[in-house]
Amino acid sequence: MTKTISSLTRRSVLKGLGAATLASGLSSPAIAQPRTIKIGFVTPQTGPLAIFAEPDNFVLNQFRTQLADGLMINGTKHPVEFIVKDSQSSSNRASSVAQELIFDDEVDIITATSTPDTTNPVADQAELNGVPCITNDTPWQPHFFGRQGDPEAGFDFTFHFFWGLEDIISVFTGIWDAVDTNKVVGALWPNDPDGNAWGDPKLGFPPVMVEKGYELVDTGRFQSMTDDFSAQISAFKAAGVEIVTGVVIPPDFTTFWTQAAQQGFAPKVVNVAKASEFPQAMAALGDRAEGLSVEVWWSPDHPFSSGFTGQSSAELAAAYQGETGRPWTMPLGFKHSLFEVVVDALKRTEDPSDAESIVDAIRTTSYQSVVGPIDFSSGPVPNIAKTPLVGGQWAVVDGTPVLNIIENSEHPDIPLTAEPRPIG
Repeated sequence: MTKTISSLTRRSVLKGLGAATLASGLSSPAIAQPRTIKIGFVTPQTGPLAIFAEPDNFVLNQFRTQLADGLMINGTKHPVEFIVKDSQSSSNRASSVAQELIFDDEVDIITATSTPDTTNPVADQAELNGVPCITNDTPWQPHFFGRQGDPEAGFDFTFHFFWGLEDIISVFTGIWDAVDTNKVVGALWPNDPDGNAWGDPKLGFPPVMVEKGYELVDTGRFQSMTDDFSAQISAFKAAGVEIVTGVVIPPDFTTFWTQAAQQGFAPKVVNVAKASEFPQAMAALGDRAEGLSVEVWWSPDHPFSSGFTGQSSAELAAAYQGETGRPWTMPLGFKHSLFEVVVDALKRTEDPSDAESIVDAIRTTSYQSVVGPIDFSSGPVPNIAKTPLVGGQWAVVDGTPVLNIIENSEHPDIPLTAEPRPIG
């Protein structure tokens, strides 16, 4: 059930109750008394985005184990509870369960990951109700501007870290430049927050592509979970497209790539975000995964370590694979880093019962995580920290998809493991 408290935030209600207690002559609880710190987490455990949530239980178990004896905050050790809600891959559901976490569970801080469909509605509820919030795994423009963020002001309670469209444009065009093509690019941009941001004529791919000498073939926005890409394929073939780019969910890319083969469309370069990020989705394509390229936000080859567990990127990936029997995925590093940053901020909080105190600690974050340094004061707009991005390409080795790093021009500290090559 969705709950609201007129136009008041939960924070203002609690402050009013505190003032009434003092006015009545009753003493408030001492700040130093242990209290359970509640961390809310909204994640798409079911639905078309569920592949993003596959590492959830592993990461949560790591933190629950490490924090079993509590978390020391300003001289007092507090129990920690993680409360998880399934967004069901729905923005409306994400908003609803965020309200449940805020009003029913009374979380001290709320978190979310896995595309703007999850992070944006959760952050909006947190901002509206005065609850500290940290999110990641959404390019910063769809997250910030998709919530009508003002670059001059930012937000009061919500913080986000990930890469931006400028980074993926640099990575993708770096891959394109390394392959001999006719520079004609077909775009698969759906009618969702990501697709609309990536195709934005001012802030997205189009102006940079023109600047770099690429011709864009954009057939318009389509609805996710479509079962027919014949119109797009026909347009791409007619225009002589040799590069395909986009940001689509795995089921849609599987449909597109299967129909491309059936209709004789064979581009030299294909890099489609979301869909091509996951080894599970690539494995389902069999040999058709060979040569597909993608942005890489995190991998075992990244030279970063967790400030919480001390694990290197390679060690975290190996631990996940050893425990679950499944291949590592990029969200693994970002789920881990999300809670790293939360715990770091809580450790530095003066009063964990006060939302503004937690926000003050988050705002001053300067932390070395398993996905790289996180510093919310570094911009590019208030409350946003950027993380590094490189490019990768899939190879199918003995039937198993292997992701190699092939483009690192913006981040040479992340080593290359192969050279880019055309498909086929």
